[in-house]
Amino acid sequence: MSTQLPPIPAKRYFTIGEVADLCGVKPHVLRYWEQEFTQLRPVKRRGNRRYYQHHEVLMIRRIRDLLYDQGFTISGARNRLQELAHADKGARGASLPVPDDEQASHGDLGVQPAEGDGPHALPLDPARLRKELEEIRALLF
Repeated sequence: MSTQLPPIPAKRYFTIGEVADLCGVKPHVLRYWEQEFTQLRPVKRRGNRRYYQHHEVLMIRRIRDLLYDQGFTISGARNRLQELAHADKGARGASLPVPDDEQASHGDLGVQPAEGDGPHALPLDPARLRKELEEIRALLF
């Protein structure tokens, strides 16, 4: 059931409608996931409008993959994301090996793990990051 998702544009904030289109889910699903996954904390501005950042779009794609493609329950997906975050904190700067089956499924979705210490942190694969940056560079020039 893995669908090809569109590439994520290079911009700072995304509306809930844009994120819904980028991730292949409805806006009400995104609002529900905000309640279930503490990692999702979009900025709320005037009129309670949600604005998602790039790392949150990546997180939503990861959640979508866990739930829709890998068959996790909400609870199982939440636990898996916490495991990944804890493993990344333990590695601090080192890349974590990604199982072949997991790497293949995320590559189809264009999911690129985020780097950092926060709750949104996921393992970083330098080779995939370099490839994505080269693709972005090719689009710009």
